[in-house]
Amino acid sequence: MIKRALAIRHLMDLLKVPGPSGGEAAVAALVSAKLIKGGCKKSWLSHDSAHKKIGGGYEVGNLIVKLPGTTKGPRRLFSGHMDTVPLCRGAVPVRRGNRIVPRTRTALGGDNRTAVSCLVTIVETLLHEKLPHPPLTFLFTVGEEVGLRGARQVKSSDLGKPAMGFNYDGGDPAAIIIGATGADRWQAEVRGISSHAGVHPEDGVSAALITSKAISEIAAKGFFGDVRKGKKTGTSNVGPMQGGEATNQVTDLMVLRGECRSHDAAFLDRITKTYRSSFEAAAASVKNAAGESGSVKFNIARDYHSFEMKSDSPVVRRTQEAVKELGLEPRLVIANGGLDANWLNRKGIPTVTLGAGQHNAHTLREYADIGEYLLGCELGLSLATTI
Repeated sequence: MIKRALAIRHLMDLLKVPGPSGGEAAVAALVSAKLIKGGCKKSWLSHDSAHKKIGGGYEVGNLIVKLPGTTKGPRRLFSGHMDTVPLCRGAVPVRRGNRIVPRTRTALGGDNRTAVSCLVTIVETLLHEKLPHPPLTFLFTVGEEVGLRGARQVKSSDLGKPAMGFNYDGGDPAAIIIGATGADRWQAEVRGISSHAGVHPEDGVSAALITSKAISEIAAKGFFGDVRKGKKTGTSNVGPMQGGEATNQVTDLMVLRGECRSHDAAFLDRITKTYRSSFEAAAASVKNAAGESGSVKFNIARDYHSFEMKSDSPVVRRTQEAVKELGLEPRLVIANGGLDANWLNRKGIPTVTLGAGQHNAHTLREYADIGEYLLGCELGLSLATTI
């Protein structure tokens, strides 16, 4: 029942609209316009106050669309995030065969406009074809790429307290993601002591030296990058670093941000604590001629919690059945990245994550597979209408 040409047009239209994390207003406006044109009443659409809780100049909150049911049954949730990563800046989508690719050296934004377009297509088809369905909620989140911020702030009550959820954020429609890693974000503010680097370097304490010693120690302990300790696994990374004002001044401040991940909550704590203790030890070890040392302020925030659903849970079983109905062989997958489903499951909404054709996300090789995208639309329509 999916109108293929229209579904593809929705995807091309949405891929053209810039929508960095925090700047999703134009995307939300286009989605709203398409939904209203497709038959939604304006009263069914609303934005929550997630942007106010997130702060930092976010333009809009999560877009929530609630369709009244034409049949009785527990409410179901469909979700996808509107934001894209900075590498998508200036992206122009072009169709080449069965793929949509970026015209120039940018990422595409298929992560996650394939999901947004898929949800629009599902709603439009339900209404145009007058298909029977239980109460449905469609959630378009903000700030997913920078820590699942929209999903973290959304309220289950604003969603109508759905009984199960289907989040779109993947490629292969046959791959059903039933679990994902947890993550910490941290910031280290390393303080040294400034002095003239050419005249009296011995009077200074270099924050740059403290930072380098800390990172070297973390790597030596085996807690940098791919982390494996027996059966325990995880990852870690140091991201942006800022510091120093002049070459002739001993650097007195370095600010670093990074992340740690693991499917095991206790092991995640261990990785992050290793970062903290290594920075604290490095700060204490670097001293000037007077015996003064540096210091570090290390802040940790749990970005999202890991989860793993049981393979026999109702939402997983129903999704497997729907995938088989499309002639595909379902596969249950555990993801190493964070998903809006991390927070939706945490909020008591059993949610799997599905694919709609996005591939090579966050790279210059990103593309959207049109065949998989259309299958993702068909899969969602099946899940929305099955009684």
